[in-house]
Amino acid sequence: MEEIKEVFKYRELLKANVKKDIRGKYKGSFLGVLWSFVNPLLSVLVYAIVFPLILKDSQPHYVTYLVIGIIPWTFFTTAVSLGTTSILVNSGIIKKVYFPREILPISVVTSALINFLISCVIILIFVIFSGIGLSKYILLLPIVVIAQYLLTLGIVLITSAINVYIRDAEYIINFIISMLFYATPILYAPDLFPPNLRFIHTLNPLATLINAYRDIFYYKVIPDVGSLFILIIFSIGLTMVGYRVFNKLEKGFAEEV
Repeated sequence: MEEIKEVFKYRELLKANVKKDIRGKYKGSFLGVLWSFVNPLLSVLVYAIVFPLILKDSQPHYVTYLVIGIIPWTFFTTAVSLGTTSILVNSGIIKKVYFPREILPISVVTSALINFLISCVIILIFVIFSGIGLSKYILLLPIVVIAQYLLTLGIVLITSAINVYIRDAEYIINFIISMLFYATPILYAPDLFPPNLRFIHTLNPLATLINAYRDIFYYKVIPDVGSLFILIIFSIGLTMVGYRVFNKLEKGFAEEV
């Protein structure tokens, strides 16, 4: 609770960092914030062309199916990738000014969340214009988003602290994320995964998240309540562990950076 109170005391710094991350991401580019829409759409375009040729049999409204999976995945990968290096990137500030160091990874994850919420407009456009439409279960969307935010924050708190001491950590993490992409049902339906390997989906919290987004937007059914509840508890626990690990390791940040 003391750590939370301290972060709250520096909330203006947190707000300033989030604004800086959002404005600075596309600063000087012609399209600016529109890249929040263009980037995921370009990824969708590539997979929509290539993957059906390999799979031979894809979901109805496959492009919409892809959009619903890729946009949450982009939120996760962007936050973890940038969050992991957030301490080292700000090493100059850390050596000069005191503030709760966890503000740096929190601001990265929060700015990624805001970009994700902006990108959700794309999901709504595809769902509406594809004829799938919206359902009452969209009211459950904030629960899924909060679960993803906490899960991502917990991971980033741990990886950002470890990366200060082990500089190769960011490359290892990026490799793991690349492998995790194919173990998560983003390009394909979960039932297409080999039966003897489907337990991976049970252990993969991102699979639960992607399935929940698709249940809400694509299938228009209530997400698996049991899996979602377990995910929320796991995400809260991971965030608490992340804070503990971060606070333990941050004592040596000034010397290491």
